[in-house]
Amino acid sequence: MEIILIKDVENLGFADDIVTVKNGYGRNYLIPQGYAILATPSAKKVLAEKLKQRAFKEKHIVEEAQKVAEKLKALQIKIPAKVGSGDKLFGSINNQNLSEILAKEGFDIEKKYINVIGGSVKRIGKYDAKVRLHRDVIVDLEFEVTPIRDEKAIAEAKAKAAAEAKREEAAAAAAEKSEENSEADTNE
Repeated sequence: MEIILIKDVENLGFADDIVTVKNGYGRNYLIPQGYAILATPSAKKVLAEKLKQRAFKEKHIVEEAQKVAEKLKALQIKIPAKVGSGDKLFGSINNQNLSEILAKEGFDIEKKYINVIGGSVKRIGKYDAKVRLHRDVIVDLEFEVTPIRDEKAIAEAKAKAAAEAKREEAAAAAAEKSEENSEADTNE
């Protein structure tokens, strides 16, 4: 079923896009909720005229989106995350986290326009995301998930290792002492 979107629909398209969806999804959800209309020949003509009138205005918007895209491509994003054993993260990194990091860098992009390739990230390493700035401008954004250098956790781990080493020394000393006592008992 071909429909024309009236509003932006996440994971489907932007307003004024002509998309093909399953009949039930279009008839039972998109059209009744006011997200879309049926793509009849007359509706397509009205849409074409509307897009033609808006093309001049959109030219400026597309140019601005391309400038933002160039700035995004030059950006090096490193997302610090807590790491457990190996390279597994505590939790995950998703489009919400990426949106927050971009906001700190001065790019106000809603999370619904960011698509992390593969869903959420659960390990450290380099990953890709697609950022949709405009219908015609989609940016491939690379980012890296790095482990947090938690000084407190490192200190706790060192203290735990030192305590374990002392315990092992004490156990070895006790075992040596018991051997000496048992040798002394056998000599008597």
